[in-house]
Amino acid sequence: MNTPLTKYGAELLKDELHQLKTKERRNVIDAIAEARSHGDLSENAEYDAAKERQAFVEGRIAELESKLSTAQVIDPATLDAEGRVVFGATVDLEDLENGQQVTYQIVGIDEADLKQNKVSVTSPIARALIGKYAEDVVEVQAPSGPREYEILEVRYV
Repeated sequence: MNTPLTKYGAELLKDELHQLKTKERRNVIDAIAEARSHGDLSENAEYDAAKERQAFVEGRIAELESKLSTAQVIDPATLDAEGRVVFGATVDLEDLENGQQVTYQIVGIDEADLKQNKVSVTSPIARALIGKYAEDVVEVQAPSGPREYEILEVRYV
């Protein structure tokens, strides 16, 4: 199964993988060695914590390597979807109830960050927007109930 990622999102995952392999892995090995030097491992909380951290780091490395090996990296700047909302697109919206404007970029699950206005392609808002064009009105099933948005502009940046 391909994992869609924007070019930026793929770089973030590669950076995290590099950090885990070059720094975190070494730190965990050092922590295990330090804990072992304290003797009896059966009641050594430092050793148990270091082993748990090692399991987490190795699991995350495997997860990132898997995601990156199956990633379909998309550079939004190279898209030509003729104004249609697609993965990677940046969409300017207006809430028809209150006139508030908001901008979202549709990104992969691992990249989603609402503070940066990046919404997962699997989110209700992204699912409502995909395939639509500027001036279309979409209804989104929000936690507070249905909301209507007008698509003001679709950009590929």
